Amino acid sequence: MTPTPLHTHFAPELHIPNGTFNIDFYTQFGAVELFCFRNDDGSVHVAEFEINGAIFHLHETMRGALEPLSAKGVTATIGLFVPNVDEIMNKAIQAGATEINPVEDHDYGYRQGMFKDPFGHYWQIQKRI
Repeated sequence: MTPTPLHTHFAPELHIPNGTFNIDFYTQFGAVELFCFRNDDGSVHVAEFEINGAIFHLHETMRGALEPLSAKGVTATIGLFVPNVDEIMNKAIQAGATEINPVEDHDYGYRQGMFKDPFGHYWQIQKRI
């Protein structure tokens, strides 16, 4: 496990359908799996990932939480700042993500692109320019 950080930060929890066994998409686009706890049947209960120091969790649905597929829409957009937007976008698409917005520079000073992961979560990959 990673040590407790010395600063405040967000660690979003992305809900996935109960009975999910394969979460390889996240490592295929560059995330490092820090841990994964599985249920007795081998399905994912909770997993922790890191991308360049940014931590997030995958968790099976519980306590009334909805994941995007059963909610029939986006439940949140994950904004991830990275040094190379194009590289992360390309890895995500190659791993099975769907491009929502292509990578481009915006007048407000960000280079951004957006994709939807296989579980329906939207990711806005970005950096200040």
